[in-house]
Amino acid sequence: MALGLILGIGRAFRRKRTSSLNILTSKNSPKGFYKGKNCKPTGFHTRKGGYVVVPEKLPNYVVPDLTGFKLKPYVSQCAREASDSSK
Repeated sequence: MALGLILGIGRAFRRKRTSSLNILTSKNSPKGFYKGKNCKPTGFHTRKGGYVVVPEKLPNYVVPDLTGFKLKPYVSQCAREASDSSK
C-alpha cells in the first residue's frame, strides 16, 4: 500500500514530455513563428518593402508532347450518376 502511494506520487511529479510528433502550429510555437504552407519562397523582400522574384527559384515544369496520345484524363462521375438514379 505504502509503496503504491509513493510510486503514484513519483509519477505525478515526473516531468511530462510533449510528443515530438505534434503538428507545429503558430498556437504552440515561439512568438512570431510563421509556418507557411510548405512552399518555397520565389524571391526575397527588400529593405523598402518590395519583393524581388528570382527566376532561378521559380518552378520549371517539363511536360512531354501529348499529341496523338490515346488515353484521356479520368474524372469520376459517381456523384452525378447517383443523383440521376434517384430521380
